[in-house]
Amino acid sequence: MSTRLDLSAATWRARAIRYVAIYLLLALALVTARSLTQEVRPTLRAAQEREAALTTERDELELRVQALGNPQRVRDWAFANGMRRFAEAPKKTAELTGVPAPAPLPARTTVEVTTAWR
Repeated sequence: MSTRLDLSAATWRARAIRYVAIYLLLALALVTARSLTQEVRPTLRAAQEREAALTTERDELELRVQALGNPQRVRDWAFANGMRRFAEAPKKTAELTGVPAPAPLPARTTVEVTTAWR
């Protein structure tokens, strides 16, 4: 038995129409996907710019915190607001009242241990 290939013009025309229809559907799918995602890139760029701005602001604020936390600057601020060094401040002593006396310690007991080797 021999099988003959159908090489008629009608068969080729049907195949051509089928392939063109498939290509048109693929092109339509790609154009639709592109139109649905066209806002993604500008949104991503805007988010990256916001991230860069926030990173820069964070770095600047971190530097300001470090500068404000400088011990010399804190000391200057304290002196400007009337604070004094502990060593230079007048000291007053007073008895502590209202504090109960500690409980007496229990009598000491000793423990003897004997080790026997066998």
